[in-house]
Amino acid sequence: MSVATRKLITVVGARPQFIKASALSRALRGHSRIEERLVHTGQHYDADMSAVFFEELDIPEPARHLGVSGGTHGEQTGRMLEQVERVLLEEKPAGVLVYGDTNSTLAGALAAAKLHVPVFHVEAGLRSFNRKMPEEVNRVLTDHVATALLCPTRTAVENLANEGIRDEVHLVGDVMYDVTLGIAESADTRSKFRTSNLGDRQFVLATMHRAENTDDPTRLRAVLAALGVIARRLPVVFPMHPRTRERMARAELELPGGVEAMAPLGFVDMAWLERHAAAIVTDSGGVQKEAYFHRTPCVTIRTESEWVETIEAGWNRLADPRDADAIVAALDLSLGTSVERRDIHDYGEGDAAARIVDVVDRIIGRP
Repeated sequence: MSVATRKLITVVGARPQFIKASALSRALRGHSRIEERLVHTGQHYDADMSAVFFEELDIPEPARHLGVSGGTHGEQTGRMLEQVERVLLEEKPAGVLVYGDTNSTLAGALAAAKLHVPVFHVEAGLRSFNRKMPEEVNRVLTDHVATALLCPTRTAVENLANEGIRDEVHLVGDVMYDVTLGIAESADTRSKFRTSNLGDRQFVLATMHRAENTDDPTRLRAVLAALGVIARRLPVVFPMHPRTRERMARAELELPGGVEAMAPLGFVDMAWLERHAAAIVTDSGGVQKEAYFHRTPCVTIRTESEWVETIEAGWNRLADPRDADAIVAALDLSLGTSVERRDIHDYGEGDAAARIVDVVDRIIGRP
């Protein structure tokens, strides 16, 4: 590292963060004034939820792997906070960058803020306005300790202004749009599904991982019942999060006929499925937005969404996860209703990573 180079620690730990980091790490690679070092908390430790993304998306190997996984939210966040702080004391970075709204995000932001290290928050300003969601608590707290708030949408900027946060707020666009643009067409030649019997727009893609759905047997049962009804019309492909599989076994629930479960997928295979599905049913914030980018109708099995633009544009519909009939009805509307589609440039021009690097460079890159 040259004398003029400043060190940036990027804290990641979960699938969506690995994907976003691929765009930003690529933009930082070879930068003359900034050296990025990735710290992997271990929040997602399964190979299908972690290693595959580093391989597929050409993400540098983490400089540190903390191996923190499992436990309650408090236990996990506390252990991460302790270990990230130790890394920062040893590495002495000029800045810390965090993504999104996971326990890894909050731990990285708190550790840096308490050591007076500038915090850069990618995906700042998102709000579901549901404080029962741990993700909402994480994103609000992170925004309020961040030095630079890197917002994907105008709505995010407005949310921060409503909370009195106006300094160093930057509308940069969405790094996931950067990644989607880079991978969409290549997925058609790289994905294992290109030779499958899944016809274009002839199947439904489903994902479910949020604790409020998987840990509630009533919701879990209702979502599975809805997928069973949908599967009588179109095959349902269900890449299954380890938590969902475990909770189904605990509740003694089985998959309905016509629903094909599989292990979690890498980004290339998920991109192919999102791009070619007739519709998507999900509780994932990332997947509902990726559906929007791929122009695929989406039903979000939640009662609110932080990605309000996707709903306003007509691509995304909310459905109460406790009500199987409501989920099926929302899917029917998504498949059968022609709506005016808003342009996807709500999320920028595909240059979010370059804009973020400019902000980081201005704040820490020049000694």
